[in-house]
Amino acid sequence: MTIFIDNKSGVPIYEQIYKQIKDQIISGDLAEDTPLPSIRSLAKDLRISVITTKRAYDELEREGFIYTVAAKGCFVASKNTELIREENLKKIEDCIDKILQLAASCSLKRQDIIEMIDLAMEETE
Repeated sequence: MTIFIDNKSGVPIYEQIYKQIKDQIISGDLAEDTPLPSIRSLAKDLRISVITTKRAYDELEREGFIYTVAAKGCFVASKNTELIREENLKKIEDCIDKILQLAASCSLKRQDIIEMIDLAMEETE
């Protein structure tokens, strides 16, 4: 598991940890039942507070991405396909919002955007 902290990003450190672990779980880089580093170990490796790491793990557990076994540690939970689908739909919606903003700045019409999407889909098929 690889995590990079960007102190200049303005994004809270716990959120950076949370997002990177979540993305690795969704992508399959972290398989089901894979043990995660202990909270203390990860905090030490990243040179951050244990509280910050705990907050990231708590958020991941609350959302069902990891589970904790007493005296054993935290592990990657089985993939909830509906949860992953919702996560991906949210990402698509965010991208569409960006596309619409860019399209408006270029005075593109709805049909222009649809044609661009159709062409892009043809290239991937």
